[in-house]
Amino acid sequence: MNFMKRNKFYLLLIMMACICWGCKSKNMNTITSKETESKITEDSTSAKAIDNDSTKESSKESAVQLSDFINPEGNTLFTRFITPEGYKRVEASEGSFADFIGNYPLEPDGTPVYYFDKREKSGDGHAAVFSMEVGEEDLQQCADSIMRIYAEYLYKSGNEDKISFKFVDGFVCDYNHWKQGYRVKFSDDKPYWEKKTDANNSEETFKKYLRIVFAYSSTLSMEKEARPIDISQLKVGDIFIKGGSPGHVVMVADICENESGEKAFLLAQGFMPAQSFHIIKNPAHSEDPWYYQSEVKYPFRTQNYTFDEGSLRRLNYLD
Repeated sequence: MNFMKRNKFYLLLIMMACICWGCKSKNMNTITSKETESKITEDSTSAKAIDNDSTKESSKESAVQLSDFINPEGNTLFTRFITPEGYKRVEASEGSFADFIGNYPLEPDGTPVYYFDKREKSGDGHAAVFSMEVGEEDLQQCADSIMRIYAEYLYKSGNEDKISFKFVDGFVCDYNHWKQGYRVKFSDDKPYWEKKTDANNSEETFKKYLRIVFAYSSTLSMEKEARPIDISQLKVGDIFIKGGSPGHVVMVADICENESGEKAFLLAQGFMPAQSFHIIKNPAHSEDPWYYQSEVKYPFRTQNYTFDEGSLRRLNYLD
């Protein structure tokens, strides 16, 4: 019995030694893992990027991040958005529409899109928000936001005589009539002008004019006021549009080019219900908000809408 007890005792000692060695080995592995993690974090911080070694071996390109294209301190398109590598922003002449859009104030980086009733829009499909009031009614939707920014440019640049939009039925609602005191009246659902008040060209008068335009114009009328163009002719202010009820429209807000003359551009939109005018992301690569000329193949998919061939057009509002 003493012999068997001694054997059991020795066996127990051997098992305990194995367990202790296993625990020590596991602890060593844990320390090694922590050291490795610390080293990766340290290297990543110094390089300002997190990269996988295997990814580096298989590709020379590092992961694209939205921060590569956004300067959070910028308060306009020209100062907020960084052009893609190899591209240079197309110069906008002073006083041009492109210059006006490029220097239009933006809300602080990270500002959400809000509906007209102050509700916050869910999702992260936008890259920036314009500092443009929406109003308290569900009027300033997609086409309306674009008409507004064109009208603001003409009003602020002293070209208010050119401010004119058509209603869906074809009625020409020009600002000249409105500022002279005429107002739109209806007879048998047909609009006409009637002198109602004294001449006034105040900002409040201008905003009231826009309200009537928003109420009776849409993508249906806008589409008729634009002509088809080729992507090679692209300029700031051009649109992709589908007239309808509902339809949709987005506007080219910024353009850059590479040495080969290939363009990249940013798209801006309002939407339904009425909401903040904003720069949309590119669903083909959400971390890079720029749309590239080579990507424009129909059907052309944008953040919230897909456009058919023939949808790229130029508005006649500046003619």
